[in-house]
Amino acid sequence: MTFQTPTKRILSSLQLTAFQSSNTHNAIVTYIEDLNNSIIGVKLTDQVSVSPGVKAILGVLDKVEDVVKDTPPMDNKASRFGNPAFRMFYDKVVDLAPSLHASLPHFPEDATNELSAYFVNAWGNRERIDYGSGMELNFLCWLICLERVGILSESDHIALVIRAFWRYIQVMRILQSTYWLEPAGSHGVWGLDDYHFLPFLFGSAQLRGHKYLRPKAIHDNEVVDELADDYMYFACIKFINSIKTASLRWHSPMLDDISAVRDLPGHHTLISSNATLPFSFFLTLVAQVKTWDKVNAGMIKMYKAEVLGKLPVMQHFLFGSILPYEGPPPPSETGNERTHGGHVHEGWGDCCGIPIPSVFAAAQGREEGKNIEGPGIRPVPFD
Repeated sequence: MTFQTPTKRILSSLQLTAFQSSNTHNAIVTYIEDLNNSIIGVKLTDQVSVSPGVKAILGVLDKVEDVVKDTPPMDNKASRFGNPAFRMFYDKVVDLAPSLHASLPHFPEDATNELSAYFVNAWGNRERIDYGSGMELNFLCWLICLERVGILSESDHIALVIRAFWRYIQVMRILQSTYWLEPAGSHGVWGLDDYHFLPFLFGSAQLRGHKYLRPKAIHDNEVVDELADDYMYFACIKFINSIKTASLRWHSPMLDDISAVRDLPGHHTLISSNATLPFSFFLTLVAQVKTWDKVNAGMIKMYKAEVLGKLPVMQHFLFGSILPYEGPPPPSETGNERTHGGHVHEGWGDCCGIPIPSVFAAAQGREEGKNIEGPGIRPVPFD
C-alpha cells in the first residue's frame, strides 16, 4: 500500500450523499458496530487482556497528558473562550507525532504522515480552540488505521474500548477543562455533552441486557455516582452533573430519553432530516425507554445521521489511502461566496459560526470541582 497524507474532500451535500454509500462510510460504521458488540455486558473495571499494541497506545496517551501538564494555560481572565495556550499544546503534539508513532510495535514508518493526521486532529481545532464529535471521529479513524497496518487486531477490541478509548476521553476532559475548549459548531450541538458522542454509544452497549438497571436510573444521583467507575454512560452523566446545575431535562434533554427517537411520534423524521438540532434535545428522550438495547440501537442510528450524515461535521473529515474518498470531485470555489477556509457553508449551524464559551470558563477563581479533572471547576448554572 502507498500511504498518503489525508485531505478534506467533502464540500457539498452531493458529495456527502455519495460518501454515505461509500466503502469508507461502511468501514467506519462496521468498526463502530464491532467495537460496540465487543463490550456488551463489559465493565470498565473488568480485567481484560492488553496486547503490546494497546499497551503502546496507552503509553502514547500518557505522553499527551504529559504535554498538557507541561503547557499550562495562559492568564485569560478577561475571556470565557478558548485559552490560547492550547495552540502551543497542539504544536507540541504535532512535533511529537512521528516519535509517538515510532514507539508503536512494528509501525510502518511510511505510514507516519497518514496516521499522524488523524491523531493530531483528534485533540481539537488549533485555530478555533474548539472540540466536537468530528475530532472524536478522528481518534476512531486513527484506531481503524492502526488495525489496518497491523498494530491492532480484532482480539483487541474490548481493551481498545474500555482501556484505550476511555483513556482518550479522560485525557480530553483534562484538555477541555485546562484550555476551556469551546464546543464545536455554532451552538455546541455536535456532541451529547457539548463535546462527545461515542462514550454514550459505547456506554449504552455496556449496559445492554443488564438485569436490573434501566435508562431512567440516570436521574438517581446516588446510582450515577455508584456506577460511574464501571460504566461510561453513568460516568458521562456524572461529568455533566458536575459542571451543570438543574435537571438533565433542562440542559441535556436528550439524555433523558434517546432511543425513544425511533418510537415517539415524529422523532424518526427529526433524525433523518437535515435539520440542525441540539443533541442535548435528543438525550432527554432516554428515561422513557425501557431497555438499554433500544438506547444502544438509537445511538448507532443517530450517530450515522447526526455525525456521519451532517455536512458541518463531515466537510472536515480527512481521506487518505486507508480511508479513501470515492465520490464526485468537490465544487469549484470560484465565485462561491460561502466558501470559508476550505469548506462550504450551506445553512445555519455551520461548523465555524458563532463561538460558544466553554462551560469550564466559569470555573476561574472559584472553588475547585470534586468530580472532574482540571483547574478550578464549579457547577455552571443552566440559566
